Amino acid sequence: MMIHEMGNPLSTLELVDDLQRLGISYHFENEIRNLLEVIYNTYYKTYDKWNKIDLNLKALGFRLLRQHGYQVPQEIFHNFKDKTRLESHSDEDTMAMLNLYEASYLSFEDESILGNARELATKYLKENQEKMDESAISSLVSHALELPLHQRVPRVEAKWFIKVYEKKSDMNHTLLELAKLDFNMVQAIHVQDLKHTSRWWMNTRWDKKLSFGRDRVVMNFLWTIGTSYLPHYSNGRRTLAKLNCMITTIDDVYDVYGTLTELEQFTQVIDRWDINAIEELPDYMKICFIGFYNTINEISYNILADTGIFILPYLKNAWADLCKAYLVEARWYYNGYAPTLQEYLDNAAVSISGPAVLIHAMFLTSVGATQEILQCMERFEKIVHYSSLILRLADDLGTSTTGATEEEARRYIKELIHDTWKELNKERATCANSQFSREFIEYATNLARMAQFVYAEGDGHGRPDLIKFDVSSLLFNPI
Repeated sequence: MMIHEMGNPLSTLELVDDLQRLGISYHFENEIRNLLEVIYNTYYKTYDKWNKIDLNLKALGFRLLRQHGYQVPQEIFHNFKDKTRLESHSDEDTMAMLNLYEASYLSFEDESILGNARELATKYLKENQEKMDESAISSLVSHALELPLHQRVPRVEAKWFIKVYEKKSDMNHTLLELAKLDFNMVQAIHVQDLKHTSRWWMNTRWDKKLSFGRDRVVMNFLWTIGTSYLPHYSNGRRTLAKLNCMITTIDDVYDVYGTLTELEQFTQVIDRWDINAIEELPDYMKICFIGFYNTINEISYNILADTGIFILPYLKNAWADLCKAYLVEARWYYNGYAPTLQEYLDNAAVSISGPAVLIHAMFLTSVGATQEILQCMERFEKIVHYSSLILRLADDLGTSTTGATEEEARRYIKELIHDTWKELNKERATCANSQFSREFIEYATNLARMAQFVYAEGDGHGRPDLIKFDVSSLLFNPI
């Protein structure tokens, strides 16, 4: 009723933004889509309407509409400097600049107007940050300057924003009550999914039989919440948590335990997908391969039974590509070879496991594995690549050292991440034309967001103590 009663376009968009940040917009997808369609056609579709919109409405609308796949050009901000009062420090002007700042992070490559807008908005917010009192706006500004909303993990953001929203002077008690109730109910579903994953992990006995590997079942499950926390995605979370656990262990086989000869044999067996070929492997690799082989075949069977589509060839190819990329890095290490940056990134975007995870996720959307998925696979190649590249770069930023100075290296990787986000934004806008497309694109984007979250303070995957508070907050501590 609140959604349908909204009349003022700014209030309407603020409600949509609040619903998204509180983590409850999934209950109202059709209503939100209808609202945005009306607002887009009324205010944003034609050039002659742009000058009639104030900066706050323009910026918030731009961000939400681009996020939902609408083609809103950067030229809507062509005169933003004329309408920006840098000497004003009112809450309204601060929110306008904050929304301009957030909107700029949905830019594509070579969108200089948005680049200039980001510089100006960042300067304004930093200069006025100390003048703000302890308020919800002050918290929002500090939060945004640390990392823009577009690059934040939705589930983590929801837990944080519920606390901030509670302090807002215009807070709506109904929304707050629903957000808290929903968070706790969905968290209970996540705990059941984690229990299922833990039972599966104990049954593999990899934690005992492959004790050299990292035992990170909770951390591997956390990745699935970061990429899709919605309650109806329970089966997808359980499946992808298994993949994450297997990837972590197999990565350790290649990185820290196997000899080069053993790794070459293991890669050949996976490429052939032949259970009879395991006789040539050492015992620990036999255990690894059989557990992995049975799990992937079971996933393929379940999807075949549910949808009628046989996806095993796609899964086999994805795993073969991943293990071949691992082997390339192992050979570089054993041979003392230092690859060029481009050689490294081309291989590392695969070895980080993003493509392998996302090919499984593609067949686990709520839409189901229909013919549309097979037709879209080629179209989504760039989205998969850019998401995986951000995952790799964020991982490197949190875990690696280089021959260059630390400051130079970190600055360069951050620039690469920033540029890759622009590429990903462009692909998001190009491909989001169906329910399946939107679901998969959001999953791939959340994988990139989750990478920046996990590796923000170091190797959060390898050292879970770095994000122990967040794990407890998301999984074990209800509101």
